[in-house]
Formats: sequence, C-alpha cells, structure tokens
Amino acid sequence: MALLEVQTISKTYPGGTTAVDDVSVNLDEGEILCLLGPSGCGKTTLLRVIAGLETADRGTVRFDGRDMAGVPPHEREFGMMFQDFALFPHKNVAGNVAFGLRMHGWPPEAIGARVAGMLALVDLAELGGREIGQLSGGEQQRVALARALAPRPRLLMLDEPLGALDRALRERLMLDVRAILKQVGITAVYVTHDQTEAFAVGDRVAVMNAGRIEQIGPPQSIYDEPATPFVARFLGFRNLLAGQSDRAGSVITAAGRFRPLVPPAVAGPLTLLIKPALDGPCAPPGPELPGINEVEGVVEAISFRGRFSQVWLSAGGESLLFEAMDRPDYGVGDTVRFCLAAAMLRVFAD
Repeated sequence: MALLEVQTISKTYPGGTTAVDDVSVNLDEGEILCLLGPSGCGKTTLLRVIAGLETADRGTVRFDGRDMAGVPPHEREFGMMFQDFALFPHKNVAGNVAFGLRMHGWPPEAIGARVAGMLALVDLAELGGREIGQLSGGEQQRVALARALAPRPRLLMLDEPLGALDRALRERLMLDVRAILKQVGITAVYVTHDQTEAFAVGDRVAVMNAGRIEQIGPPQSIYDEPATPFVARFLGFRNLLAGQSDRAGSVITAAGRFRPLVPPAVAGPLTLLIKPALDGPCAPPGPELPGINEVEGVVEAISFRGRFSQVWLSAGGESLLFEAMDRPDYGVGDTVRFCLAAAMLRVFAD
C-alpha cells in the first residue's frame, strides 16, 4: 500500500475557477514526487489540499491508511517549506531550526543535539549563531530545509523552494536538496515550474495542466516520450507540426514526409513532434525532393550555445529549431537538408 494516496481530488474556488480537477496520485515511502507545470495549473492548490491548508470539494487524501479528512494541518505530522523560506529574522540560525522542536515539546538537551545534527546535514555546522540577515540566499534556503526536517515529519512538502534564487544558485542547490532528502529517507512532494529542477530532484514527475495531471512517470521517460503536445511544449520542444498519416505508417506534413519509430495507430490527422538533436546534415540537396525522414529548407538563423548550435530552418512554411552538435559548415541563407533519426519523431493523435 502506498504511503500517501490522493484519490479523485477536485477543488473549485469561488467564482468558478477550477484549480484541481479529478486528480489521483500515490507516493511510496521515501519517494520524491515533483509537481511540474506553469503558473495556475493547480500544483500549489493540490499541495495545500494534501497539507490540510485547503479543503477539497471532492476526493480523499489518505496517509499511511488514515483518511486525513478533518485532521488539522498541525496534527498531520507533515513538514512545509516555502519559496520565501519564512525564517524568523529575530532568531539566529540555531533558533530557527529549533523553533519547530520547541513547538513539539522536545526537551532542551534533545533540541540541542537535533539542531546540531540538522545543521551538519545541510553543511551549516559552523553557522548556528549567525543572524539570518547575515546569510546568503543559498544559506537561508538550507536553514529553511533544516528547520522543516528537524521535527522528523513523515511527509515533507516543498512549494517552489528554490524559486527566489538565481539560476546559477538553483543549479547548485537542486542536487543538494535531492541528496539531503534521500539521505534522510523522507517522502516528499515538491512543487516547481522549472523542468530542470523537477528532473534533477524527483523520482517521478507529474506534469500538470489546467488542474489535471497530463503525464506522470520517471523524468527520463517523460522527456523521451512526452504523452501530449502540451507536455512536449512545456518541456521546450518547438517542432510540433500538423500532419496526416497514411496507410503505410508515414506522416505527411508541410515540411516533408516522416516515418516515426512508432507509427501512427490509425490513419488520420495528427500532430508530429520532431526533436531537435541533429547528427549532421545529409548530402547536399539536389533537384530531387527530400526523402522520408529528411527535411530541406533555408537556414534562417544560427545561434552558438556552447556545447551545440541552435539552427532555425524554414521548411515548407514551417519554422523549425534544431541543435547541431558539430560546428555548422553552412550559414544563414544556405539551403540544407537534415536527415532525422526515426527515434527523434513522435506522433500525437488529434
């Protein structure tokens, strides 16, 4: 049996805005689930329903087999960590970490030992006496995490915990957060709008849209096989073309004819995803039309990105984006033809 069971949760706010629409998801003990999606998709509302800060209109939340209906937030033994950290400026680092322990009635000697252990866990062992205003953003984030973990919550919920930090700092801390959560072995629900963060932290990722979960699974499977056009777009894939499949399993689009690794199940209209990674151009184009899984067009722009170059290609009236790992030997205005691996193609039924 799953440790956390969320079953058919729905929540509509006054005025008719549906924030969560019939969502079900389970978590095993020690698992980290990331709720990923744009602002307004319902991920924070779902988190607040689990925490008991919001009441669902329909559905149930069960934890360790117990129905949480009517259980107030402070009795659920859940921990919370927010984007703004919510640290007490009048308390030093140790005082902030100790706050929840005092609220739970821990004896002073146990509090001292637990605070020292938590500060060591988040690599702040020498900063217990420092004032909050003297800390960097990353250090404050670590204090907030130590405070949330100190009372040994059975479930930890994190709402955009790195959202207030700059990109470079988030890149460093997201791996630290996952390592700390795994070291403690805690079950966690982690809300973020950042794909990179979700993939780095989560054992599973649930991509949300308009109050529903569009796809849930391990990060790599979601990236390799997005289940819907929305998921593909949210992950940053731009090459989504309207097409028509034929009886041979090919997809005809304005940019060419393609045959994906997994052919369309039935003939009819569909959306084709072309992933951007390129091995290199095909042979120089001749007078013949491009063949299957080839796209020919005029280079609109090339942008150097370090490990690869972005290449914008105009083909059949479509503007396509590719990533060339080798330095391009063609330039803006040139006509090129790219060969695409069948594994780069995925179809979605309309």
